[in-house]
Amino acid sequence: MKTLSWLLFSVTILLCGHNSKAQKADTVFITAANITAKVLREGTHRYLVYFKMNKDSVRTQTQFWTRSIKRTDYNGTSAIEITQEWEDKDSIMHIVKSVSDAKTMQPLYHKTWWKVQAARNAAFKTVSETTVDFLNKTVNYNGNLLSDADTSKQAKAVWVAYKSSVDKYYLNWHLDLETFPMLPCKNGVTFVIPFYDPGTSSKYQQVAYTVTGSAELTGYNDQKIDCWLLVHESKGNKEVFWISKKTKEVLKLEQEINGRVYRYKIKLGFSM
Repeated sequence: MKTLSWLLFSVTILLCGHNSKAQKADTVFITAANITAKVLREGTHRYLVYFKMNKDSVRTQTQFWTRSIKRTDYNGTSAIEITQEWEDKDSIMHIVKSVSDAKTMQPLYHKTWWKVQAARNAAFKTVSETTVDFLNKTVNYNGNLLSDADTSKQAKAVWVAYKSSVDKYYLNWHLDLETFPMLPCKNGVTFVIPFYDPGTSSKYQQVAYTVTGSAELTGYNDQKIDCWLLVHESKGNKEVFWISKKTKEVLKLEQEINGRVYRYKIKLGFSM
């Protein structure tokens, strides 16, 4: 009996060890060592973004997002600069300039501008502007340098979120469409990505995205484009990103919100 008990115990240990290794092999905690920034394609890239209020409804809230990538130098450091310009139906609603280390993609600088429209008076418009200087560890929110002394609810939330990221490795969540191409995708792997969205009240967090399989998109001239499907789910939200296996670009996003609202991002084949 002792021999049988010992044999069962040994087999259990081996199985537990095997399962532990398998779990570790299927989960990758993203660091600078396992991203590949060189895959980012310089130039101008444009996305069509729109909503549907249900699966079969007409498209609404149409936007065009223009994103430009270039390699540059920032304060003596090799860097990647990504600018964004979001257009709604009649104007520019959002402008972003982000600079990251060319190898690690750790944020160095991030400046955002938003057009804000008051809910009760559609004719009244104002702007919001935030600059985060990661090298000098400063946050400028609507012309004011933030600190622990700030008491304004929104300013304090922005400052607390920034402080949650200090002295950590993270990627810029506002650059998710540029982050996903850098991941070492393979079927079944889950990436735990350290994200921080600079200048917002969203704190540093580790977010899980899973490669659930492959699918094809049909492009121009009936071209078949083989893609990874990268999925992120949280309460009331499911996002599926289609990532080209050849060019690594995000070609499509399908997002389902509370089972009723759907948002799409479609990369356009060329920009004008």
